[in-house]
Amino acid sequence: QVQLVESGGGLVQAGGSLRLSCAAALRTFSTYAMGWFRQAPGKEREFVADILSSGGATYYADSVKGRFTVSRDNTKNTVYLQMNSLKPEDTAVYFCAARARSGVGIRRPSEYNYWGQGTQVTVSS
Repeated sequence: QVQLVESGGGLVQAGGSLRLSCAAALRTFSTYAMGWFRQAPGKEREFVADILSSGGATYYADSVKGRFTVSRDNTKNTVYLQMNSLKPEDTAVYFCAARARSGVGIRRPSEYNYWGQGTQVTVSS
């Protein structure tokens, strides 16, 4: 059974940093592209970033470009999201997702095959 588990969320002041992790119980993790999404109360799930299965390419939403960095360690079946210069508008539940389809900049949630349960990130002003 495939399982994705996010961790690292919490409460941080504006301008601060957090590092999210997503551990994947996915035997062929290194063949899956990985994405990060977020969802604020009353809003649709929003694409944040994704990374190729090899880690060789990444893509970011304009709202986080230059502040967030996605990376992965295929030896640990883990993908990371380093979030710097956090803003109150970054407050949301953050989800990781695995995608069999290759490429980057794949924004539609329906393109992703597996999802984690999410971790809350709250940025205070």
